[in-house]
Amino acid sequence: MRNHLRAVLVGCGEMSREWLRFLPEVEGIELVGLVDIREDSAKARAEEFQIADAVIGSDLKTVLGITRPDIVFDITVPEAHVDVTLEALSFGCHVLGEKPMADSMDNARRMVEAAQKADRIYAVIQNRRYDPRIRRLKEYLATGVAGLISTVNSDFYIGAHFGGFRDRMKHVLLLDMAIHTFDAARFLIQADPVSVFCRDWNPEGSWYDHGASAVALFEMSNGVVYTYRGSWCCEGLNTTWESDWRIQCANGCIAWDGGDVFRGQKVMAAGGFHSELESLALPDQLQPDKQGGHAGVVREFIDCIHTGKAPETICTDNIRSLAMVFSAIESSETRRWIEVRI
Repeated sequence: MRNHLRAVLVGCGEMSREWLRFLPEVEGIELVGLVDIREDSAKARAEEFQIADAVIGSDLKTVLGITRPDIVFDITVPEAHVDVTLEALSFGCHVLGEKPMADSMDNARRMVEAAQKADRIYAVIQNRRYDPRIRRLKEYLATGVAGLISTVNSDFYIGAHFGGFRDRMKHVLLLDMAIHTFDAARFLIQADPVSVFCRDWNPEGSWYDHGASAVALFEMSNGVVYTYRGSWCCEGLNTTWESDWRIQCANGCIAWDGGDVFRGQKVMAAGGFHSELESLALPDQLQPDKQGGHAGVVREFIDCIHTGKAPETICTDNIRSLAMVFSAIESSETRRWIEVRI
């Protein structure tokens, strides 16, 4: 394996700008190709970011044949992920793709199987796992300071005026955004989904065509109950993008606003109508083991290619977060409890 890995980036829409800003900060990558179904978009990104030597094209297979890369970064729209990933894996490339992993569970299973057959790493960008604040919170919860976790609630309320394809998507909140919060819930709870009851709808005043609000109730494999409430068309009193969290434990409660505010209380003495409580604060010495957002995910991905380790967001794990999304969608469409099937 070369010390500097050759990479092709596929999908040169708006999200590619974020990637092309941070990729130069990641050591060990040589960007050798840019691909988009609209070749002019790929050319525009190459000019904008002064990528003079990259091969530009609209056909991934052709660009792979010319550049012979080690890695494909998939920044395409969700329905294109399966084709891009399968093509890259068949060429012998490792793949790191944007979320959601796929546009259906069947396609996700095909991608996992292909990665295993090719003996290549396929991982998904779940950049919020690499936020130092959520990693500090997870480490603090693991100390058992307030006892075992029993219930986790998250609220996500943001008025996001994207324009473009999201405005037309069915189940837009669940499919395009809730994956982040669902994955964060799995990370904090350290458990997998068992069943879900969900409803999504499009409230009055929404500028989306479908499903911009949702409520979901999950049963997790360790007995924890997880609830999600969210809206992408909430004007006013917005949460952070990381959601607002309340974690109820056996002997206390911890809250995180998704930003820099952590609050907590634990029982000091029970008895009477209210227990006597003591305030909790996250110790400053808790240092996150991983951080860096998008760049942090890419750095770990590159390291795992060299070492043979599995990245935290490898497809075999991330498909469990995706299953939460599609099971929630199925529940909303059928108005019944759904068993989460991986």
